[in-house]
Amino acid sequence: MKEVLYYRSKEHALECLICPRACLIADGKKGYCLNKHHINGKLYATNYGKPCAVNIDPIEKKPLLHYKPQTYTLSLGTTGCNMRCKNCQNASISQPGFQAQNNYELLPEDVVKLCLSKKINTISFTYNEPAVFYEYMYDVAHYSKSYHISNVMVSNGFINPVPLKALLPYIDAANIDLKTVDATTHYKLTGVYPDAVKNTLKILKNAGVWIEITHLVIPEWTDKTESVKQLCDWLTRNGFSSYPLHFSRFHPTYKLSHLPITPLDVLEAARNIALKMGMKYVYIGNVPSNEASHTYCPACRKKVVERNSYNILHNHLRKACCPYCGFKVDGIWA
Repeated sequence: MKEVLYYRSKEHALECLICPRACLIADGKKGYCLNKHHINGKLYATNYGKPCAVNIDPIEKKPLLHYKPQTYTLSLGTTGCNMRCKNCQNASISQPGFQAQNNYELLPEDVVKLCLSKKINTISFTYNEPAVFYEYMYDVAHYSKSYHISNVMVSNGFINPVPLKALLPYIDAANIDLKTVDATTHYKLTGVYPDAVKNTLKILKNAGVWIEITHLVIPEWTDKTESVKQLCDWLTRNGFSSYPLHFSRFHPTYKLSHLPITPLDVLEAARNIALKMGMKYVYIGNVPSNEASHTYCPACRKKVVERNSYNILHNHLRKACCPYCGFKVDGIWA
């Protein structure tokens, strides 16, 4: 266990300050994410150094298409979450009732040793929400920087500004799941409002972290034209038009297993709306390789990176610029 980095005493309990839930945790009890345990006046992270998922993945799987393409990342995840998404694809490790897992014992120095032995120079905090294993993520990211290993956060964005800003010197890229900007829908789908998520995106952008945004298009929830327009309007108005937007296909799961798969034409319509509203790089994910998996120059609309699933078939960029018109394509391509 490791003592939680951000908490305080309040009302004969301990208040966790990692995420906006601000759980008040009585002695002997756990917080909402099930990973913060009050023991004799101190708050401990009980999942420290105990990932239940450790894999080597293509960076494109995160998804990150404009960040160090065709490299591999060591992906780590624990148990628990600070949201209760009805569509959770990793419910078996993140949601209450599914917490019994076989965990690895992998301290920060062990993570770095594993990366070095496999010649991997990126670590991704993913699978479940990294904010619920904040202390572990912080120590791994901090320690790995001495070995020139970069760090990626794949997150729902539900984290408080103070711990987020403390982490940012060690985070190089992030994929944030922006489920919707409609407050009512977001609350019904996740159990929280989207304000903190939107604020996280702004903080990451202002800190110079490379961002890619995933939006799951769920039938009957986030598939309407107006919902897509609201999302793109917020992104373009707040300076995110140069960051990739991934419209991801929904597959029936968890508490939404009764819904159909998102029709491909709905995803294509969403992509067209986003491009017309000013988003420069728009992709369709969770479908077999398609035209929307390639990267197109925003200026001349020619194909500059061709992909098949997670593999790049042809990268025509020259020093991150379009070879046809010279436009600098946003991203970290080296």
